[in-house]
Amino acid sequence: MLIVKFKLSLFLFLLSLAAVGQDLSYYKQVADTAQSPTIRLQALDSVLSKSFRVDNDVFVTYSEAYITLAKEIDSIEAAARKAMNLQYILTNVKSEPRRAVTVINSVLAEKYQIKDSFLLGGLYLKRGGAHFRLDLQKAIDDYTLAIENFGQKDSVYVADALLFRGQAYSTMGKFVPAGENYDRAYRYFEALEDYQYMAHAQQGNITMFSMNGFYDKAKEERDKLILKLKELGLNEFISVEQYNQGLDYRKQGKTDLAIKSFLEAKENTLSKDLKDPTYNSIIAAIVTHYSERGNYGQATEYLNILEANPTKYENDPYGQLSYLGAKARYAYAFDQPQLALTLASKRLNIAQEIGYGEEIMNSHLLLSEIQETVGNYKQSLENKKKYLAKRDSVYNTSSANALAYYQTLYETEKKENELISKSANIKLLEKDNDAFRKLMVFIGVAVLLTFGIILLYRNQLHLKKKKMLQERFSQDLLVSQEEERKRISKDLHDGLGQRLLVLKNKLIGSGDIEAKQMVDHTIEEVRSISRDLHPFQLQELGITKAIEHTITEIDENTSLFISSEIENIDNLFTPEQEVNIYRIVQESLSNTLKHANAEASKVSVKKLVDKVTISIRDNGSGFDFSEKYKHIKSLGLKTLLERTKFLNGQMKVQSKKETGTLLEFQFPLS
Repeated sequence: MLIVKFKLSLFLFLLSLAAVGQDLSYYKQVADTAQSPTIRLQALDSVLSKSFRVDNDVFVTYSEAYITLAKEIDSIEAAARKAMNLQYILTNVKSEPRRAVTVINSVLAEKYQIKDSFLLGGLYLKRGGAHFRLDLQKAIDDYTLAIENFGQKDSVYVADALLFRGQAYSTMGKFVPAGENYDRAYRYFEALEDYQYMAHAQQGNITMFSMNGFYDKAKEERDKLILKLKELGLNEFISVEQYNQGLDYRKQGKTDLAIKSFLEAKENTLSKDLKDPTYNSIIAAIVTHYSERGNYGQATEYLNILEANPTKYENDPYGQLSYLGAKARYAYAFDQPQLALTLASKRLNIAQEIGYGEEIMNSHLLLSEIQETVGNYKQSLENKKKYLAKRDSVYNTSSANALAYYQTLYETEKKENELISKSANIKLLEKDNDAFRKLMVFIGVAVLLTFGIILLYRNQLHLKKKKMLQERFSQDLLVSQEEERKRISKDLHDGLGQRLLVLKNKLIGSGDIEAKQMVDHTIEEVRSISRDLHPFQLQELGITKAIEHTITEIDENTSLFISSEIENIDNLFTPEQEVNIYRIVQESLSNTLKHANAEASKVSVKKLVDKVTISIRDNGSGFDFSEKYKHIKSLGLKTLLERTKFLNGQMKVQSKKETGTLLEFQFPLS
C-alpha cells in the first residue's frame, strides 16, 4: 500500500513539473514572438517567475531581455526590480559579478526616473554585493551610496548596507570603520528583532578579534555565538564559525585543533557545492593543513575535490584565492616549487586586484618561503619586507588604539622569527603608552568631574539663595501691601467717611431726603471698601470672630450657602500672621464666588496639638490645578501659596473638573 502511495505521489509530482515546463515553454514562445511590448513584457515576467531557482540560465537570459525592454518603454523602476533580483544569481550562482555590475549600471544610468528610495538604494546595495567580489573599495562606495539613498521606511536595508560595509572594511584590514559599521548594524537589527543578522554582525566583530590576534576573546565570543545559533535554529552558520576557529588555531600553531575544527565545519556545511564560498574555503584549508604536515595521501584526496571542476573559480576571485592558495601549498610541500611560485604569484595578483588585505599579506609570506627554498634570497627578502609592511599597515596604531581594551587582556600572536618578535615588543610598548594615556585621560576626566561637581554645588547654592530672596521679597511685598491697605482703609474711614457724615448732617438740616439717602449709601459703600482693605474686626473681635463675621456676610449677601465648624484660634498667632490667615480664608471664598459656580461651601477651622488646619470645600465646577496655576492671570492661587509660605505652612489642593474643590491649609504652632 505504501509503495502504491509513493508511486502515485511521484506521478503527481512529475506531472506538476511537466505542467510547469509546458507553461514555461508557452511563455518563452510568447516572449520571443509577441509584437506588443506590453504583452511581451508580461510574458517575460511569467518566464522569470517560473524559471527562478529552477533554470538559472533561462532566468538570466530572460531577465536581461526584460530589463532591456523595460528601459525601452521607460519602465525604469520595473527594470530596477529585475536587475536587483538578477544580481544574486549572476554573482553567487553563476560567479559572474562583472556581468551583474554591467546590468545594474545600465539601469542606474537612468536613475533620475527612479522615485522609490527602496529601489534606488537597493540598486547600490546589489552593485556593492557584486563589487565585493571584484573591488572592495568600490563595494564600500556602493554601500555608502545605498545608505544615503534609502528612506526612513527602509531601515532593514540600511542595516544590511552597514553590515556589508563593515565586512568590506574588515576584509581590507580597516578595523576601526569596520567595528563602527558592525556596531551600528547590530543596533539596527536588534531594534528590528532580526536575530539572524544580529548573529552576522556579531560574527563580524569576532572575526576582527581574530584578525587582531585576540584569539582567546574570539573563541569566548564564538562559543557564545554558536550556542545562540543553535538556539535560534540557524545551523547553516555554525560551519562558518567552526572554520574561522580552525583558522585561529592554525595561526596559533595548534594544528591538531585546527584540522579538527575544519573537519567539523565540513560535516556541518549544508551545501557540499564548491560554489558555496564556505565549503570551498573549508576544503582548501584542509588541503593546506595536510600539505603542511606532509600527509600526501589525504592532501591529494581533498585537492581532487577542489579540482573536480576548476572552471567554477574562473569568475569568482574569492574562490580562486582559496583554490590557488591550497594548490600552491600542495605544490610547495611536495617538491614542485616552480609551480608553487606561479600559483602564489597569481594568488597575490587577485588579492591585490580586489584589495583583500589579509590575503595580500599571506601571499607575500608564501612567496617569501618558496623563494627562500629555491635559493632566490633577494626576492624572498623583498616579499618578506612587503609582508611585514602590509601587516604593519593593516594593524596600524589607530586600530591598536581602537582595540586597546582587548589588547590589555589578550596576548598577541606568537611570532616565528626575530623580526616578528621585535614587532611584538613594539606593540607591547604601544600598549604601555596606551595605558599611560588612559591614566592621563582618567585623571583629566576626574579633574573635570570634580570641577563640574563644584560648579553644580555652587549653582545649587545660588539657586537656593535666589529662591530664598524671591520668597523673602514676596513676603515683604505682602507685608507692605497689607500696610498700604491699612493706610488707605484708615484714610477712607477717618477722612472721606467723616466728611460724608458732615455732609449727611447738613442734608438732614436742609430736609433733602433723597440726597440724604444717596449719602447714606455712599457712606456704607466706603465703610465696606474700608473693611475689605483692612479687617479692623481682627483688632476688635479677634481672628476667630473675624472669620465667622466674613462667612456670615457672604452667606447673607450672596446665593452661596455656607456652613462652618470653627474652633477658637485666638492668641495663637502674631497680628501679622492673623492678617494672612484672614486673607487666605477671604481670598479662598472670593475665588469660590467668582469661579466655582458653587451652590454650597463648608469652612472648617480646627486647632490641633501642634498646628491649625483650615479647609474650604465647595461643590462647584472644579479646575485643573497645574493648568490654572501656570496661567498668567491666576494671581489668586499664587497669592494663597505665598501667604501660606509666609506662615511656614502647607497648602493642598484637591480639584477635578465637575467634582468640586477642596483647599486645605496647615499652619504650625510655634
